[in-house]
Amino acid sequence: MTYEVLGITVLWLFLYGYLIVASVDFGAGFFSYYSKRTNKNHVIHSIIQRYLSPVWEVTNVFLVFFFIGIVGFFPDTAYYYGTALLVPGSVAIILLAIRGSYYAFATYGAKESRFYDFLYGATGLLIPASLTTVLTISEGGYIRVENGNVEMLYGELFTSLYSWGVVGLAIVSVLFISAAFLTYYAARAKDEEALSLLRKYALSWAFPSIIMGIVVFLLLGRRNPVHFNSMLDLWWMFVISFIAFAAATWLIWKKRNYGIAFILVMVQYFAAFFAYGASHLPYLLYPYLTIYDGFTNETMAIALITAFIGGLLLLVPSLYLLMRLFLFDAEYVEGRR
Repeated sequence: MTYEVLGITVLWLFLYGYLIVASVDFGAGFFSYYSKRTNKNHVIHSIIQRYLSPVWEVTNVFLVFFFIGIVGFFPDTAYYYGTALLVPGSVAIILLAIRGSYYAFATYGAKESRFYDFLYGATGLLIPASLTTVLTISEGGYIRVENGNVEMLYGELFTSLYSWGVVGLAIVSVLFISAAFLTYYAARAKDEEALSLLRKYALSWAFPSIIMGIVVFLLLGRRNPVHFNSMLDLWWMFVISFIAFAAATWLIWKKRNYGIAFILVMVQYFAAFFAYGASHLPYLLYPYLTIYDGFTNETMAIALITAFIGGLLLLVPSLYLLMRLFLFDAEYVEGRR
């Protein structure tokens, strides 16, 4: 395995970690707002708050690692994506700031506001929608490079079916992943009323997530045939993803083994996410930039790979301890402390 492939693999692991952790967070925010508007806040509010209280501060660590790493390993990405993502990136940062502010105010007991609750719920859907712009742009056709200048084609981006398909997939995936985890969390808390409601949410968003995945897959065939054909070569990974999805949905429907069901959901997205990433190689931005263009020097690459693997080995046990000491502590999860 070359340094370029090893570097992008480590970064993709961090991005996958963010996909799972942030999806639970973002979806929980939306469900919290939705439950208030449907007068069911008393059912799931305590479950969501017990999850978010110890976790929200570490959610964005994965994202920070990824963006630092992508520029460190592949400096040319700053040139191509810097201009293109100025607007959507700024929007994402503003939304993250609004969400962080809500957490801070809620933690320190500020008075509840319907407007702030709306912003909190909306950011849970708008942040993933804005961040997926990176994946959309990487397929090509949304950027024009002339005389060394990078120009973002916003008209093409906002009128593209593929672009909106990716946004739709991001939103329904966030809601499905979050509902699947919160269902398991409610089961651990032995809160039957919350479990019943969150289980319905999980089943409601299960099939839209798989349907949008198929729709985006087909739209990609028209957008970038090269990438589409590469994905067909990795068909077996998508089969694994679908089997994991079917098994997870069956377990939730049968009201059994919610923890295993969530692990299967993670397997589902792991297989699909890495199949997408592997089939996209060697391109970081089709057709202008590959992982071999402007890669950092070998010494820096070794240092970065070592640092990021070390960071991953530190971050994962830290999250495990966080979950063991707080999230899944018997007294904490049942609301007795």
